[in-house]
Amino acid sequence: MKRLLTIITLTCLVTAYVHAQTPEERLSDLNIELPVPSAPVANYVKYVQTGNLLFLSGHGPCDRDMLGKLGNELTVEQGYASARNTGICLLATLKSAVGDLSRVKRIIRVFGMVNATSDFTAHSQVINGCSDLMTDVFGESGKHVRAAVGMGSLPGNIPVEIEMIVELYPD
Repeated sequence: MKRLLTIITLTCLVTAYVHAQTPEERLSDLNIELPVPSAPVANYVKYVQTGNLLFLSGHGPCDRDMLGKLGNELTVEQGYASARNTGICLLATLKSAVGDLSRVKRIIRVFGMVNATSDFTAHSQVINGCSDLMTDVFGESGKHVRAAVGMGSLPGNIPVEIEMIVELYPD
């Protein structure tokens, strides 16, 4: 019985510690350093805030070393890595927009576009790279609704483009 109480107490302490961490602390634990957000490459802005909602424009991966089409040049695992890297770029823009990621109340929606061959069917597994990152950083508040769709091509032959809607705590 004493051992069970010790295990329960330790579990509660670990859970409290994890929940007490800020998103920036979680990023640090994941060894992720956010890059400086890139400037828009066309006639648009990177984000728009209306009320407590922040809409992030479509982002591609920060790291452009991996280009190509899923189902042809790239594997699902490479696509997952590209979507995760794109999630890091989204977080960099988000942080730039709000100053502190602790202002994020919830990730509402992720819309993932996958540059894929017509017979490719693992779009959801690719976009999981971004979705998994959001739950790693924001916990339950990182869970979101999502679409993962295939595209015949994407700008610059990037593997994925992802946009996001975020709810913020009021100022």
